[in-house]
Amino acid sequence: MPNPIRFSLLLHNHQPVGNFEHVFEQTYQESYLPFLDVFERYDAIKIALHTSGSLMEWLDARHPEYVDRLAHLVRQGRVEIIGGPYYEPILAMLPSRDRLGQIRSYTNWLEKRLGAAVRGMWVPERVWEQSYTRDLVDAGIEYTVLDDFHFKAAGLADSELTGHFVTEDDGRVMCVFPGSERLRYLIPFGSPEQIVEHLGQIAEHHPGAVVVFGDDGEKFGSWPETHKHVYGDRWLERFFDALTDHRDWIHTTTLADAVDNVAPAGKIYLPDCSYREMTEWALPAARQIDFEELSHEIGDNPHWPALRQFVRGGFWRNFKIRYPESDEMYSRMMHVSRRLSQTAEMAERGESVDWSLLDAARAELYRGQCNCAYWHGAFGGIYLPHLRNAIFEHLISAENLLNRANRRPESWIESNIDDFNCDSYPEIHLANDRLAMWIAPNAGGQIYELDVRPIRHNLLATLTRRPEAYHQKVLRGANYHGEQCASIHDRVVFKQEGLDKCVQYDAHPRKSLLDLFYPADASIESVASGEAEQLGDFTTGRYDARVRRNPDRIQVELSREGRVADVAVRLVKTISLDAGGSSLEITYSLEGLSPDASLHFAPEFNFAGLPANVDGRFFRDASGRDMGHLGTINDLANLDGLGLVDHWLGIDIQLKPSRPTHFWTFPVNTVSQSEGGFELVHQSVVVQPHWHVRPDADGCWRVTLRMDIDTSHAENHRKDTVVVATS
Repeated sequence: MPNPIRFSLLLHNHQPVGNFEHVFEQTYQESYLPFLDVFERYDAIKIALHTSGSLMEWLDARHPEYVDRLAHLVRQGRVEIIGGPYYEPILAMLPSRDRLGQIRSYTNWLEKRLGAAVRGMWVPERVWEQSYTRDLVDAGIEYTVLDDFHFKAAGLADSELTGHFVTEDDGRVMCVFPGSERLRYLIPFGSPEQIVEHLGQIAEHHPGAVVVFGDDGEKFGSWPETHKHVYGDRWLERFFDALTDHRDWIHTTTLADAVDNVAPAGKIYLPDCSYREMTEWALPAARQIDFEELSHEIGDNPHWPALRQFVRGGFWRNFKIRYPESDEMYSRMMHVSRRLSQTAEMAERGESVDWSLLDAARAELYRGQCNCAYWHGAFGGIYLPHLRNAIFEHLISAENLLNRANRRPESWIESNIDDFNCDSYPEIHLANDRLAMWIAPNAGGQIYELDVRPIRHNLLATLTRRPEAYHQKVLRGANYHGEQCASIHDRVVFKQEGLDKCVQYDAHPRKSLLDLFYPADASIESVASGEAEQLGDFTTGRYDARVRRNPDRIQVELSREGRVADVAVRLVKTISLDAGGSSLEITYSLEGLSPDASLHFAPEFNFAGLPANVDGRFFRDASGRDMGHLGTINDLANLDGLGLVDHWLGIDIQLKPSRPTHFWTFPVNTVSQSEGGFELVHQSVVVQPHWHVRPDADGCWRVTLRMDIDTSHAENHRKDTVVVATS
């Protein structure tokens, strides 16, 4: 009989805030429920289980019987409930107050609902920074699990990773377990015999070792092809049978049992790190390609296995650099977090604040911190519009609640100038009781966020198309149609035909009020494909900004002196907003032109969260005529206005120019990867009004665009729903 060892199985179950209801239900039926059905039959086996708060709330609302079964297993001592931050944020993104708040609030929920004594926590995406230790200990956490990759990056060898370690920050001490990367790939893709053999090799050389598997519970049925493999082919039963057959030396244990009964293997300080794959995804796309090619080139070198542990990729926080849209969400979240903190301080000082709304605002903020939309790897992440929209929905909802808590009047307007996105340049925040926007004078004078408060929607939750390392596979047309069960890290599957022809990159951000100048003969085809030459230097250039304030109206003026080819041009654009209004008045002036100047001018607008190819979502002209669904490529001449209607959101957006105007419209679609394979995803609708400019006698040209945003349908529907619900 081999030497005895302890084997701890930690499952991490999670669904993102904002994921589709049918995905929650399907994953429950394919993974969470059948796993529990099998596990309950094996009385001798113990596990640790982490379920994110977003998923646990859904389970408790839709399948409370499942949660009751967990509570029974907790009372039996067979399941240890692992806590963590409530809505699965990356802790590096949060100020300490929110780290503590998220962890403590979820611990309280788990203890009340499940009767669990929460001592350990799951670190979301195993993104670790040593400074977490202080906050985790202050939040009541005794231990956590990270990948063995973290420990190897600190200089430890495989032979030393046979138990847990203690670590410290600012005098606070906690324990950390190394989770086995080898087991992450064996479970459930290797045979149970391979796993037992691997554990036997550890037992042979390290009697009394503690071996930890910590990974996604969705691997057991929800990852592609795994349901048949795990349940249809009885992999999980065979695995549990093998553990039961060898229980004389493989002692399945909870993490709490290991901490209480096994002395620490030593003390360690871990570098800022995550699991191996995440560090590679955090690299810029070009460096990812270099990293992969270099790894393949030296993979057969006999020294590579020993060298590999000292090689890692990038730093998680740099996802905010790779994807400026992630940084926008982060900056918006931090803005709301600061407002919440300031409002709570006001309340504590006895100022007039509605305390009852603060907890609700805090819950909305925490939901808006869910990590999944802030990064991208083998999963859709930031490329999934419904996840980005959900983040903004909860952040806008939190701010709406704070406005009520601060007892703001029914109609108001304000503007602020600050470095809202922490890039060292000032941005302008212009807001009233119905709309809020952020303007970046240093980046083309663009509007990079436009919130519609009544429906809690950011019309500029867009995504710019940029290179990804995996686009090489798409462009090569690699495909995979095998039926074997493989890790999602190794699968190459095309969910649609012709994706290689859809890979396209943008020369400028897909935001609004980006000022473009084209050749006179530019066509919708050349503009939509990105092939049209850009003649001006206005698109991302620096604009001077002035803010004019009246009690009920604020105007932001942005101006830049630049060039269009060899023509000097002064461009002035103003954005005006009234208190209580849902309309923007946008005026463009081109000045200093020679009398014979001829320019082709097109300011760009983007609209996110309004899907294409869906009934009830369409363009219409000023007379109400349907101009096609919101993915239509339109070349429209001499219109008095163009509207975008989304009956599902309950929004009607009308662009009304002061002179007859040509309009181009086209979709922005990305080719990205998800758990299921490579796919085309609709990101935003581009609308470009464009004119062939002829200056007046003074060398000027001027146009006014009015953007009316009507959400009365959604607001009336919400009122009707409330009446029905309370009658």
